[in-house]
Amino acid sequence: MAIQIIPSHPSADGAGVKIQRVHGFRNNGFDPFLMLDEIRSDNPDDYGAGFPAHPHRGIETLTYIRHGGFVHEDHLGNKGEIRSGGSQWMSAGRGIIHSEMPLQKDGFMHGFQLWLNLPAKDKMKTPEWQDVQAEQLPWQPLNNAEIKQIAGDSNIDGQTISGPLRHLPASATVADLRLISGANLNLQSGTDRTTLLYVYEGDISLNDQPVTERQIIKVTHEDNVTVSATDSAGLLLLSGIPIQEPVAHYGPFVMNTQEEIDQAVRDYQEGKLVEG
Repeated sequence: MAIQIIPSHPSADGAGVKIQRVHGFRNNGFDPFLMLDEIRSDNPDDYGAGFPAHPHRGIETLTYIRHGGFVHEDHLGNKGEIRSGGSQWMSAGRGIIHSEMPLQKDGFMHGFQLWLNLPAKDKMKTPEWQDVQAEQLPWQPLNNAEIKQIAGDSNIDGQTISGPLRHLPASATVADLRLISGANLNLQSGTDRTTLLYVYEGDISLNDQPVTERQIIKVTHEDNVTVSATDSAGLLLLSGIPIQEPVAHYGPFVMNTQEEIDQAVRDYQEGKLVEG
């Protein structure tokens, strides 16, 4: 069994949005996941400028808003809003240019954006996008806990919980898990999967190993782990089958080789990124 605890770090992206970032680009350590950003602030100066139009190629993103709201617009003419409790999935494929802007001018904003890698065979596929509203993502009760399953399936205490997004790469699963004091849950992670748990609130222990707020736990080669909380806690649960392909990364582009990255940059500069 391998359990690795990794701290997040303050950063900024978009037009200066302040975020807490965890990334696994180095050595492809989170395969099939690439990066996780958290926005959490009640200061509009931290998030108000949003993420104006920018390109992507070779990845998928999943945005989950716990409090607040964002609107997505892209070069295909898609436009959609998600608010507290909703999620938004986008597959950049061969190329997309989109913006993500806050719906609110003030108040509390809390959400996440996850980058998922695409296998080489899918990196140049047609872009796609889908909103999943809060009413499609109900909280489901567990023992001294509750779960909002966003994508794929989670198996907790022998119970399988399914989410509405069924088509993420690498059979990826994404869920929001909230525990109250005394919660003690058995999570079946699967020996063939990478499992990540990001603690966004409170403290937990994983197989008796303490984990504090804004740390991420990477679990590999272990079929079952026990998550415990002495006080209330919240965590984002991610799991996926490693793609095990080379990763080349430059800004918003993630491909398999440097040559493919160079081509993506040229395509964007020449206005060809989004051409079929």
